[in-house]
Amino acid sequence: MILFTQFIFCQSENDVKELGLPGDNLDLYAVMTLFQKSKTIEEFEKNLNLEKTGINNLDLNLDKKVDFIKVNTKKNGNSFTFVLQVAVSKTENQDVAVILVDKDKNGKVKMQIVGDELLYGKDYVIEPISKSEPAKTANPAYTGNDPVTTTPAVTAVVVETVPIVQYVYSPAYVPYYPPYYYGFYPPYFAAFTVMAVGIYRHNHYYHHHGYHGGHYHGGHNNVYINNRNSFNNYNNNRARSTTVRDNSANNRYNTNRGNSRPSAGTSDRARNTNASGRTRQSASPSAGTSNLNRGSSSNSNFNRGGGSSSRPSAGQMGGGSRGGGGFGGGGGRRR
Repeated sequence: MILFTQFIFCQSENDVKELGLPGDNLDLYAVMTLFQKSKTIEEFEKNLNLEKTGINNLDLNLDKKVDFIKVNTKKNGNSFTFVLQVAVSKTENQDVAVILVDKDKNGKVKMQIVGDELLYGKDYVIEPISKSEPAKTANPAYTGNDPVTTTPAVTAVVVETVPIVQYVYSPAYVPYYPPYYYGFYPPYFAAFTVMAVGIYRHNHYYHHHGYHGGHYHGGHNNVYINNRNSFNNYNNNRARSTTVRDNSANNRYNTNRGNSRPSAGTSDRARNTNASGRTRQSASPSAGTSNLNRGSSSNSNFNRGGGSSSRPSAGQMGGGSRGGGGFGGGGGRRR
């Protein structure tokens, strides 16, 4: 069992090397997989932040609790940018990554996710593999000088058929504007404890297949920004946190690394919700917002928890954009 665990962990390390940056706590391969499987932006945002999915392990403000990642949407013609952002404090936001979705005049859709330089280093880009390669199986009886190297089959990704792509380009699409800000989060979000990077990476080694990914300048992947105009427009308005820059410069994000490798049978996140003893409070959104994730087929009931309730004033709601029609915020809570 110990040898098996070590083998699995070696696979994780060989697939994608650690960056030594905060981005090691949010696997963008897993984020891209989740994005493609989601039916709506609200569903994607919710599942990205649920403890049970195990995808989010970011702690940018170093309070030992996983940060809530909200998803801001921007649209320009047939191009979408979905910005993953963390409220580091009451006054600072930090963009984590941006998902670019673009449809050309022939109806072909391209999709990429680009990690923020502070968290992932320069030019960290991931995109679905565009073509498939047949599997090769070595012949054990072959005795020649040119044996076949065994390779797995790669499944082609037809981006146009991805549920969330079909949704955002359909007449049913309603823009989503998350109402959340620092200290005000949806009821389903629990302040669970950050896990060690080694255990987190072990849990996600299998997400790295089926994508081009990594640093495309000086690397081995022919990956580039498909929609440079949209990416440049995003860069002009991206959110950067002085706190995150200072923490990164002073190597403070390496405190949860250590040598924590999972023991046999320890692949799931330890359930340590609200271990800090924080009081959970629910807060109703302002008038005009409706239940989050309306129309989703799964996870429609939230664990609203106990505690007292309070209604935020109009000034308090200023931290998030308004709008969104029938896909509004759906309440929140303070932590």
